[in-house]
Amino acid sequence: MRYWRVPLDSKEIVVSRGIVVILEERCKGCGYCIAYCPRNVLELSPGYNVKGYHPPIVKKPDDCVNCHYCETICPDFAIYSLEIPPELSQQAVLPELPAEIPKYAVDGNNLNF
Repeated sequence: MRYWRVPLDSKEIVVSRGIVVILEERCKGCGYCIAYCPRNVLELSPGYNVKGYHPPIVKKPDDCVNCHYCETICPDFAIYSLEIPPELSQQAVLPELPAEIPKYAVDGNNLNF
């Protein structure tokens, strides 16, 4: 869709980018994250998780705008997104996520990995 008006600061606005992380073992396959994603980043996986459900998978990782709708709507806290720093979001290659979810400890308001 083409707009006839453009904000004066449109070149200065930086759109937040994100990486979606899915905790497959927690997912019960409700599909809320898929239905409420404004950019259609997710889809149901053809495979099953340990519980026998189809967890979501990321089909369009470059389209995530880090809105956190998926993690807000998830009843099982099985999905979240991490913000990509603006200097990295301009690069074509996104940083790789670890195969396993890192263990962390909460120390006051800080997360220690």
